[in-house]
Amino acid sequence: MLIRERIEELERDHLSPYAALSCKSRGRRAYEEQCPVRTVYQRDRDRIIHLCRAFRRLAQKTQVFFAPQEDHLRTRLSHTLEVSQIGRTISKALRLNEELTEAIALGHDVGHTPFGHAGEAALDEVYREYDANAGFTHYEHSLRVVDEIERNGSGLNLTYETREGIAAHSKGMRDLREALSPTGGLTLEAVVVRVSDRIAYLNHDLDDCLRAGVIHQDDVPPECLDALGRRHSERIGRMVTDVIELSLDQPRLGMSDEVAEATETLKDFLNENVYLGPRLQAEREKIRGIIQNLFHLYMSSDEALFAETGFVPSDLRLRARHVCDYVAGMTDRYARSRYLKHFLPAAFPSFEAF
Repeated sequence: MLIRERIEELERDHLSPYAALSCKSRGRRAYEEQCPVRTVYQRDRDRIIHLCRAFRRLAQKTQVFFAPQEDHLRTRLSHTLEVSQIGRTISKALRLNEELTEAIALGHDVGHTPFGHAGEAALDEVYREYDANAGFTHYEHSLRVVDEIERNGSGLNLTYETREGIAAHSKGMRDLREALSPTGGLTLEAVVVRVSDRIAYLNHDLDDCLRAGVIHQDDVPPECLDALGRRHSERIGRMVTDVIELSLDQPRLGMSDEVAEATETLKDFLNENVYLGPRLQAEREKIRGIIQNLFHLYMSSDEALFAETGFVPSDLRLRARHVCDYVAGMTDRYARSRYLKHFLPAAFPSFEAF
């Protein structure tokens, strides 16, 4: 018996009846021979880590703070790793498929723009100027990255379950409890990543904001601290434990009213005071200028677009798609360097370091 077959047998014997078994995967868009050692979900995870260049670029993309001088603030990559760790903890406790959970978690943000959600909003706005029927969301683009952009356009050929989890991970600002029950055949592992994403970013964004002095402990709504805890690890532990206790041996995920309400209050607090708060408004406008000026430049200048991508589509709609893909793939640092190159005089020597 192959090692992979032994692992699949262990899954059948020990995982929850609600888990996604590797041997029951719906497969890949393009047929491949099975690996003798790894299951299909292990291979998905490994491809994202080893082959996905967009995954590696997450180390230079914003989570909350733009170009921070503090080295310990989270990036989009450290956020992804925290989502993966929380997701695996929940999946292990619920006897779900940890490898599928990890693959979805590692791939869920590979389509994110430079400068976080401010960059995403700016790219969506400018893209629609050239194609009224188009638009940009990082979760849809994450699927495009793994399907159509990576490996020089051939994609990673991930399983359907991983791909669906990546595309369905985002909840926006909706109530978390609305996203806990799977719909449309979505695996429980995908739902675990949804809730792990919310748990991760609320807690580490709060931690980073406290470290940076953007907010203070006394600013946080007391009902959040009373229900979830006053330390970072305590709050994560409370949320994770609550989800596990309410979801054991169930065909859906659950969360107690007390923890869910405190989580929503914390989300609303951060949204009002940090994500859309006045202290970052000036920086959001600068980011809008960088993203949209670069987009306009590449749409109007064949020379600039060809010099940087080696390709200039003749059709306007296809060109807008090409430019959108290119700008979305930039890191914060690279986007700033392109803006400095094209829009500021080269005579300033201080810009040479970028």
